[in-house]
Amino acid sequence: MFINVLYEDNHLLMVEKPINIPVQADDSKDEDLLSMLKDYIKEKYNKPGKVYLGLVHRLDRPVGGAMVFAKTSKAASRLSNELRKQNFDRTYLAVVHGTPAKKQGELKDYLWKDRNKNIVYVVDSRRKEAKQAILDYKMIRNAEKKSLVEVQLRTGRSHQIRVQFANQNLPLYGDQKYGHHINKPGQQIALWASHLSIKHPTKDEIISVESIPSDGIWSHYL
Repeated sequence: MFINVLYEDNHLLMVEKPINIPVQADDSKDEDLLSMLKDYIKEKYNKPGKVYLGLVHRLDRPVGGAMVFAKTSKAASRLSNELRKQNFDRTYLAVVHGTPAKKQGELKDYLWKDRNKNIVYVVDSRRKEAKQAILDYKMIRNAEKKSLVEVQLRTGRSHQIRVQFANQNLPLYGDQKYGHHINKPGQQIALWASHLSIKHPTKDEIISVESIPSDGIWSHYL
């Protein structure tokens, strides 16, 4: 499978993750992005033996868009530290059912993940293991009872965008897990990692990449 490389140097590999590909190997045994990129590096640079590639963050399997991987352990450590400090600038595009009450605003919730079911819930802040989730959004376009929103994450919780918008009665188009009552089986989720900016692990500069979807529901809004 062709992988669109957005930026690459000795320490970083930033790519456009294809939809419906797991980021790393899982129980499905399907081909995963991490293994594909290791093969890409091995072939491009004719590397013998095992290839190192650090997984710094994730995207849900059905979601596509910009991701960064670390080509060195030093880069992996520094990028992970930046992520912990919430210094990654991550912007997403999403198509939601309905219209937000405000054209732009903040969503702030506490989320808890049922790991056995792989489902995330909005819960009371006092619940054990609940984690605060914050995002900012801006509505870009509204048509056909759906809205295109730009989302900027301020925290990086599992399924965060999907759960927080569903909690506002604005489930994402195509989301079978948190919008099964309104979406049809087989629809592709309309969530895309469109922008990623990070501080370079060894240089005093910011690296930014863009990734814009074009197929399916996106063609009606972009």
